[in-house]
Amino acid sequence: MGSVKLYLNRPISLSRPAADIHRSIKLRACLNVDVQPPDSVKLNMKSKEVMEMEAKVLVGTYARNPLVLAHGKGSKVYDPEGREYLDCTSGVAVNALGHGDPDWVQAVTEQANLLTHVSNVYYSIPQVELAKRLVDCSFADRVFFTNSGTEANEAAIKFSRKFQRVSHPDEKNPATEFISFTNSFHGRTMGAVALTSKEHYRFPFEPVMPGVTFLEYGNIQAAKELIKCGKIAAVFVEPIQGEGGIYSATKEFLQSLRSACDEAGCLLVFDEVQCGLGRTGYLWAYEAYNVVPDIMTIAKPLAGGLPIGAALMSERVAAAMKYGEHGSTFAGGPLVCAAAFTVLDKISRPSFLTSVSKKGQSFKEMLIQKLGGNSHVKEIRGVGLIIGIELDVPASPLVDACRNSGLLILTAGKGNVVRLVPPLIITEQELERAAAILSECLPVLDKTLK
Repeated sequence: MGSVKLYLNRPISLSRPAADIHRSIKLRACLNVDVQPPDSVKLNMKSKEVMEMEAKVLVGTYARNPLVLAHGKGSKVYDPEGREYLDCTSGVAVNALGHGDPDWVQAVTEQANLLTHVSNVYYSIPQVELAKRLVDCSFADRVFFTNSGTEANEAAIKFSRKFQRVSHPDEKNPATEFISFTNSFHGRTMGAVALTSKEHYRFPFEPVMPGVTFLEYGNIQAAKELIKCGKIAAVFVEPIQGEGGIYSATKEFLQSLRSACDEAGCLLVFDEVQCGLGRTGYLWAYEAYNVVPDIMTIAKPLAGGLPIGAALMSERVAAAMKYGEHGSTFAGGPLVCAAAFTVLDKISRPSFLTSVSKKGQSFKEMLIQKLGGNSHVKEIRGVGLIIGIELDVPASPLVDACRNSGLLILTAGKGNVVRLVPPLIITEQELERAAAILSECLPVLDKTLK
């Protein structure tokens, strides 16, 4: 190993405290230094080593599956020992183009060689190009980039309150409250978690943002009554609830929200973080309902695995914001935007969306045929490639059994819903395999009851 020289700006006195000595040292890069990582962090670690190290160094916030993923291709992923798994999670609806898509890899590689980050102090070409493409293919006039879905919802909260203040400049107490719904999930930051219905997400961190009322998802009358009170800045709703259990809104419900918001002067925000960008067979879920929101939040699949989010909005909402009132250092950087442009370009093609719709319908029919007769299966629902299998028992034993048989799936709802959100490029043959494994593993639910 090469030597590293330390250049000191003054002599070190052995009597000085170690902290002072440390501060006095200036390191200068030596181009010929051969630095090797410790053996414990080399990429050839085995699964057991990784899990043991994780338990020692990471904050325990994730109840992980006992599986280490080392690499992937298409709809398949592999552990360090080479075992293959069919991925029907796609990183929680993120890897829409699967793993290692060549066009995505090329876009990321080329942009990384040009420019990765400049901050929003300057213009960058990929950011402007992506924003224009998002505007062109949606209802929106303007785009605000973030780093995640929860940040996109935080932006929507702030934009909604600012809009109300600008729209009613003479009112001492403009509308600042929000409506959200049962089974909703909007993120984990303090504003977004306040809009999330499950108490266990909110309770440990209370008090969270006040002024949020939760109504029953789909209850038209309750929503109309509360919206007209004049205190509501915005209504947040997921056209299809992912984390909540794959519940789809009715067209009547969303249309009634649109009408009520228009009458009261409040905003309608669609959270399409999980259901947007092709997963339903439409580019955006709102298109299936013929209901246009004022703000739409997106994130998960947009950059194909890199962190990005966005709040898309109408001109009248965007016009309420001034310089410096919101921002982000990393959001909309050149690298992630170049990746996102490629993802959006591929998914927005009519032939691609048609294939998602056809595969989703075919997959749902397979599942109904193979699983529908089981006494534990209450309902199989969803649209496109976002499908939920509701059980009358916890889904975890089935998740474990499928993983042991080479299929990765998720839970949702109250833990009794199997959530299937595979890569949008998954093949019919792979979907048949997924349905077969689910069918083969279903008897495990009977064993867990004994």
